[in-house]
Amino acid sequence: MLDRVLTWEFPADGVLSRWLRENPKLGGRDRAEVAEAVFDVLRHLRQYRHFAQSSPVAHTRCLAILGLASVLPPEKLEAGLALEETQWLQHVQRIDASKLPRAVRWSVPDWLEAKLAMLEDAESLMAALNQPAALDVRINPLKVASRDEMLETLRELSPASEPQATPYSPWGIRLKGRPSVNRWEVFLKGELEVQDEGSQLLAALVAPKRGEMIIDYCAGAGGKTLLIGALMRTTGRLYAFDVSATRLARAKPRFARSGLSNVVSVAIAPRNDQRVRRLHGKAQRVLIDAPCSGLGTLRRSPDLKWRQQPETLEQLRAVQADLLEQAALCLAPGGRLVYATCSVLPEENEAQVEAFLSKHPEFSLQDAGQILSDRCKNLTFEGAFLKLRPDHHQTDGFFAAVLQKAAPEAPAAAVQESEKLDAAQKLI
Repeated sequence: MLDRVLTWEFPADGVLSRWLRENPKLGGRDRAEVAEAVFDVLRHLRQYRHFAQSSPVAHTRCLAILGLASVLPPEKLEAGLALEETQWLQHVQRIDASKLPRAVRWSVPDWLEAKLAMLEDAESLMAALNQPAALDVRINPLKVASRDEMLETLRELSPASEPQATPYSPWGIRLKGRPSVNRWEVFLKGELEVQDEGSQLLAALVAPKRGEMIIDYCAGAGGKTLLIGALMRTTGRLYAFDVSATRLARAKPRFARSGLSNVVSVAIAPRNDQRVRRLHGKAQRVLIDAPCSGLGTLRRSPDLKWRQQPETLEQLRAVQADLLEQAALCLAPGGRLVYATCSVLPEENEAQVEAFLSKHPEFSLQDAGQILSDRCKNLTFEGAFLKLRPDHHQTDGFFAAVLQKAAPEAPAAAVQESEKLDAAQKLI
């Protein structure tokens, strides 16, 4: 399994899924142990490779031993090891990792360690990104009256997962372990969806209203589209745009399950799509969850830190800037544009927004905290941007900015009439 993953040809979760399909005779516990061990190796790859230098056996086998040591009890693992392997494992387990260089300790490439080191509480962030994430789900507001109702259901259905309300999203529920949510009846009926709490907050920032025209410009598999549509009470028109028809095809069963009838899925060209041009100046709200490095999601996709490169980041920045320009054209005067990424790097986040605002004086930055205050009572942060981190908020790393397009100025005659009315009211 590791031999396949470490070629970096495809995302690790896809490689793992294919390998498990090729090995259907594996039991459920075996499959879980293999998956957990592989992802443990990906999280700690640099540190494990450092330890493997002193090993008497093949490099990849060393990595497998260390990964399995995080999953299996010692007596079970050592039953499959040679004496020299057991001795080597016991030796590396006694090493004080805190004395290793930071990039080795938290297993990040040098270029990424340099970028993360520039952020506040860098050590805390690196440590948090190297830990497994909890499983977040959310209710479908269109089908479920309250989160409390769903919490009671899940506590009966899966007490081992210890369902708890998420601290910030009013729709979210956090589960322990990896329960088979996709087999639960509440999931199959569209009452429950898997979605990280941070992603749920992006829909709250859009703050959709009934009857509006809204565009999810990079809809992907449709997670945020589903929540936005439910908050619209399936009224108005909600466009799910993406350049990948394959991703949108995966979203269609979710749309059908959710009960939404106002979603229009459109696979668009990367630039100058005629269907997009027909919507210029018409949408009240546009969400851009932009393609990004994904470095805020390393808890779930640890292979990203090894598959991304600095030159890839530069290419992504160009794509993000172009998407901002394209999506902004669809916004009606007075409309709201939400730009978001699942990255913690300022060059993909604040720098992109500042560059856009410098070229578009008709847009102004809004206070994300104030917008969220009604729905998310416990969430407080400094500044106008939404910036979530796993060490501070127990979510994936997310960034979002809310940009408001200026409303058209009232005609001079209308302004004069309004001023006369105000004067008359004062006299009264």
